[in-house]
Amino acid sequence: MAASHIRSNSLPSSTHPLSNTVEEQLQRLRSSEATSSSSSVCQKLGGLKDLYDSVDDWLQLSLAQQALSNQNNRQCAEDLLDGSLQTLDVCGTHLEVLSQMKESLRELESSLRRRTASANELGVYTASRKKMKKVICRMLESLKKMDKKQNILKDTQVEQEASLGMLREVERISISVFASLLCFLSRPKTRSNGWSSVSKLVSSKRVSSEAAADASEVEELDSALLLHKSGKDNNALMHDVQKRVEALESSIREIEEVSECVFRCLVKTRVSLLNILDH
Repeated sequence: MAASHIRSNSLPSSTHPLSNTVEEQLQRLRSSEATSSSSSVCQKLGGLKDLYDSVDDWLQLSLAQQALSNQNNRQCAEDLLDGSLQTLDVCGTHLEVLSQMKESLRELESSLRRRTASANELGVYTASRKKMKKVICRMLESLKKMDKKQNILKDTQVEQEASLGMLREVERISISVFASLLCFLSRPKTRSNGWSSVSKLVSSKRVSSEAAADASEVEELDSALLLHKSGKDNNALMHDVQKRVEALESSIREIEEVSECVFRCLVKTRVSLLNILDH
């Protein structure tokens, strides 16, 4: 992503320490490593939670409330409120995907433990994965539209307050984290025409031919199941598949727990924005 897309307005040195804290957390999320494992996913989500905790603390300050309630900044504030709802919707849909995936893994694990994993039962999991990928594709399209709107607003609005630019950058980095997370769950192929921030936020390294060498836990399970379905059915392979299912199920639960914390933070931030704009 070009520098102009990842750098928020410079904050003056006299700003409140909480503003500097938010900016530091934004920078850590920008510089975080490519997401290819559940631990890195949780780390990014944890960083996003901390970011929104700090943002909500900042929104309680009089200087923040004055900037948002200023009539000259009203349209920008309304756009931020609209963006907060879209981000909340993306996070909610993401939680639904995690729940469905966890259920599919439980069913697959149960059949593997009974040693009765027939082709039909494996096919149920595969069908569920295909359905999930379609949902993820729609979610990425939503992120694409959010990113496009962000760029239009950046080009057409003159921000009167650096603090509003900071909040807009929070929304941008949220798009980055969710896009990266979606690629962990289902690594989609990038489209040739691409789309500015999100395609670059996810980084071509994460979705290119290097994917095989940097496979996520989700992809590793898919590969193991493919071997199983190919007829290479032996005890060692069955044991390997079972271990991967159990490990992924545990990882999904952990990701879900952190994601639920992020969802609650997003709700809290949106309520704070609504309260400020209603007064």
